[in-house]
Amino acid sequence: MATFLYKLGRSAFRRRRLVALLWVALLALAGVGAASASTATSSSFSIPGTEAQKAFDLLEERFPGVSADGATARVVFKAPAGGKMTDAANKAEVNEAVAALKDGSDQIGSVTDPYTGKAVSKDGGTAYVSVSYKVSSMELTDETREALEKTGDEARDAGLTVEIGGDALQTVPETGAGEIIGVGIAAVVLVITFGSLVAAGLPLLTAIIGVGIGISTITALANVLELGSTTSTLATMIGLAVGIDYALFIVSRYRAELAEGREREDAAGRAVGTAGSAVVFAGLTVVIALVGLAVVNIPMLTKMGFAAAGTVVIAVLIALTLIPALLGFAGNQVLGRKVRKGKPAGEKPNMGTRWARLILRRPVTVLLAGVVGLGAIAIPAASLEMGLPDDGAQPVSTTQRKAYDLLSDGFGPGFNGPLLVVVDGDKSAADRTVKDIKGLDGVVAVTPPSPNKAGDTSMITVIPKDRPSSVETEDLVHSIRSGSGDDVLVTGATAMNIDFSQKMNDALLPYLALVVGLAFLLLMVVFRSVLVPLKAALGFLLSVVAALGAVVAVFQWGWLGSLFGVEQTGPIMSMMPIFMVGVVFGLAMDYEVFLVTRMREAYVHGERPGEAIVTGFRHGARVVTAAAVIMMAVFSGFIGSSEQMVKMIGFGLAIAVLFDAFVVRMAIVPAVLALLGHKAWWLPRWLDRILPNVDVEGEKLRKELADRPEGPDAERQLVRV
Repeated sequence: MATFLYKLGRSAFRRRRLVALLWVALLALAGVGAASASTATSSSFSIPGTEAQKAFDLLEERFPGVSADGATARVVFKAPAGGKMTDAANKAEVNEAVAALKDGSDQIGSVTDPYTGKAVSKDGGTAYVSVSYKVSSMELTDETREALEKTGDEARDAGLTVEIGGDALQTVPETGAGEIIGVGIAAVVLVITFGSLVAAGLPLLTAIIGVGIGISTITALANVLELGSTTSTLATMIGLAVGIDYALFIVSRYRAELAEGREREDAAGRAVGTAGSAVVFAGLTVVIALVGLAVVNIPMLTKMGFAAAGTVVIAVLIALTLIPALLGFAGNQVLGRKVRKGKPAGEKPNMGTRWARLILRRPVTVLLAGVVGLGAIAIPAASLEMGLPDDGAQPVSTTQRKAYDLLSDGFGPGFNGPLLVVVDGDKSAADRTVKDIKGLDGVVAVTPPSPNKAGDTSMITVIPKDRPSSVETEDLVHSIRSGSGDDVLVTGATAMNIDFSQKMNDALLPYLALVVGLAFLLLMVVFRSVLVPLKAALGFLLSVVAALGAVVAVFQWGWLGSLFGVEQTGPIMSMMPIFMVGVVFGLAMDYEVFLVTRMREAYVHGERPGEAIVTGFRHGARVVTAAAVIMMAVFSGFIGSSEQMVKMIGFGLAIAVLFDAFVVRMAIVPAVLALLGHKAWWLPRWLDRILPNVDVEGEKLRKELADRPEGPDAERQLVRV
């Protein structure tokens, strides 16, 4: 592989104008496709195989015109002190709001009058209007949202408190500010790392080009493939992360080759042939992690994973072709100012060298400190409770949270998460079901059955005693299901969230086994070792569990919650563990491959195990540190979001990168390698014969180039070999 990539790098360097033109053309083509495509809508959210999904499907079949996944809203009215919502003046204001809602949009499905629908609290102080829409929340138009937000303006003027809950006002979280801050910090780190504005600009430029092509392609194909409007979020995050990382690795190796006196074209070829090999396999591990999301069997996650994997592939191709082409344009400007002025580099060991030697002197101490420290941080993960956030997790300043609190105070917490029970049977079966549910603990109210026209299916609404995300409500759902036959199904937003969390929990171990197993085989091919891939996988698991422990401590227990703007503790988002495993695994293997391949390269070329560790850190520690700091900055930018889910993702990914890069890869890994010595690179002979030799460290390439002249003749001779 190294030989092929060497020729690819030299060819891209020499034909840089053509290569740059091709990538610009691809960006323009993708941009035109995105601009001409119709606006993307949200793809339908489904969880195949769950009871909640079966009930939704049955509703759509037996109740024509009922949208099971349509958006909902609750407009909550609170009377001023001393007044009641049944007062004539207040009742008139509510009736006007109901009339305005019915005429406000053609996307409205139904609007329930609180006075005929028994939606007034017992004390008369609170009432709510239920609104159902024909489409999902992501498909609502701006005009529909504005009409909803303006509801009750006149009632407010009359002294009523009016707040709006439900998912109708839910939009895709805007994270642009966080991304801009992350890119800004990345630029500063790159300038410090390289000491050259040109060298710092190349990874940023190519990463933006790669993300631009990827996101534009997703936008262009959104309606055709039903990708939905949220699919590009993960692709943007991952594409930006790996795009900067991979370009950083290539540029750093190119500068190292120039420092050894290589001719520029040959240096580009060698950089792509060696660091490029690491980039290819690092990219493959990320693709495996993202495509592996299909194991969960949730179409939305599968599409997100494949879309993000496509962006990663683009990032790899750009690193292998566009980076060497741009290096050809950059000339000597890619070097630091001191080097360009001809000042000799100092012989003083860099920080990576000093750190590696420190670990070699105290490997047991470093290993124990790292493992015990991460193990202690991981302890809260044993108390992990998963769920999906509801309006109760919103900031207290939002209208959704205020509506949630008003309903809880006026009607009880369970009114924020009613359960919808679907009975596949006649009226007698529905009546029996109502009687059975009324006898269960944790039930506040049960509505009479609402049959369809054929009379063979009925809907029953159950109001739980506790809030939607509570363990008690989850137990109630299980009690209804276990106490009824196959003809009684529980669904609704609350039940769907419970089923989603359970499905994610059940898929975690198979997903881990698939991703870690395939990556283990891949890393065995890269490092030609059994113990190095095993150590990499175990170190990754340690860092992820520690990160989950930190997430539980902050977002579930509330430790240091005020520091990170956590206003409401609660269950950890169901997607968080799998999402963290997929994203962090890919980035962790990036650092593992780049850092350890330099050690493997030095070892193969004759250095002793300890010397190889020092060599790997001398060349790779600075780059890996810069890449990790950049990723932490990008992810930390999401912590400032007002959305609890986005905040949690940003914190979890940032802390996971911190643990994996600086504790696992930079401390535990070299300590383990130092203790193993030559055994670290052991591979059974029979396995050595089976595994393909991809020459990631460029050993064959170096031998083929050893006695050949520098310059264009080198490649011509290489081709004839």
